[in-house]
Amino acid sequence: MSAAPGRCDVVVSGGGTAGHVLPAITVARALVDAGHPASSVHFVGSARGMEAHLVPEAGFTVSLLPGRGIERALTVASALAVAELGVATVRALLLVARLRPRVVVAVAGYACVPAALAAVVLGIPVVVVNIDAVPGAANRLVGRFAAASAVAWPGSGLPRAIVTGPPVRPEVRAVDRSPEGRAAARAALGLSPDRFVVLVTGGSLGARSLNDAALEVASDLASDDRLTIYHVAGARDHERVAAGRDALALDPSAGIDYRLVGYEGAMATALCAADLVVARAGASTLAEICAVGIASVLVPLPGAPSDHQRRNAEILAAAGAALVLDDAALRGQGLTRVVSELAADPGRVERMGTAAHSLGPGDGAARVAAVVDEVAGRARRRGRSPAAGARPREALERPA
Repeated sequence: MSAAPGRCDVVVSGGGTAGHVLPAITVARALVDAGHPASSVHFVGSARGMEAHLVPEAGFTVSLLPGRGIERALTVASALAVAELGVATVRALLLVARLRPRVVVAVAGYACVPAALAAVVLGIPVVVVNIDAVPGAANRLVGRFAAASAVAWPGSGLPRAIVTGPPVRPEVRAVDRSPEGRAAARAALGLSPDRFVVLVTGGSLGARSLNDAALEVASDLASDDRLTIYHVAGARDHERVAAGRDALALDPSAGIDYRLVGYEGAMATALCAADLVVARAGASTLAEICAVGIASVLVPLPGAPSDHQRRNAEILAAAGAALVLDDAALRGQGLTRVVSELAADPGRVERMGTAAHSLGPGDGAARVAAVVDEVAGRARRRGRSPAAGARPREALERPA
């Protein structure tokens, strides 16, 4: 779907990976629930990102601009990225001027920057949505000019911050982890109701080191008929991992049940079915783990900006909800030992899941939508957009 003609209420900007796009869509759905017609919410994202197909599938219009992540080194790729950002910002300025939204919502990632900067130039208020423990470069930049920053956790350091909790998809918040609900989820995925199920996922794009470690676990525990590995490898690595699986020649009737998928569209069902999640520590993944209430082994992405994934993981680890495993410690039976220990201690796994649920975000998306409406309402009452540095009512970093 392309750009909608005429004025809209809200422009939602951001995207790239599913970890950015899905929270953005969740916020948009909360805005619809709050009374905004879906036709009045318009997305602006990157032509390279997953928003190109995920946003239209969710029922919203989207305009796609050029752009890519800027590398932290002086390279040809980084120079091209800067040039594309300039082109995208000019196009965003024309687009936002035509759409004339009451507010622009920036949901992280390089894709949020052009529309947010255009809003600043045009005097339209911006609301930043930050779901990581540590804001990324895009949110730190945009946050300087934002009327409010809706943050998932205290201590973000963003100005004019309001702690809303992270936006979590309604289908994840509605997961039924009762014995009956879990049995139904396993039946939907064709999994045994009696095995210990480990969900391994590296996000929408996948993670090579996690994928290799999952294959190693399957090999090491090939004869364990009490274990299921449900492995979401990511589309770009699926064929390679499938070749590795085929080489193992596993027999689920005599040992481990290893299931491999590329992209899992029904992640809520997979989370409901699992006893343990092994994953990167992206903010969206952790928010869903907490919303469902499930034990996890978190493997922060090495070299992530500001080491934000480790900071994310430490929040769960401090609550007793997760174990943190370094990427370099995955192989050499590192992940195998952790999975084996947890599978042999169901009481500990249950306690970890309970601890995760205690961190559950509640209805973060509705709270973000309320912040957006408050900022838009102030601008409407004043008959103009508020100054970039205007303080929202009680806009200290307060709990929701």
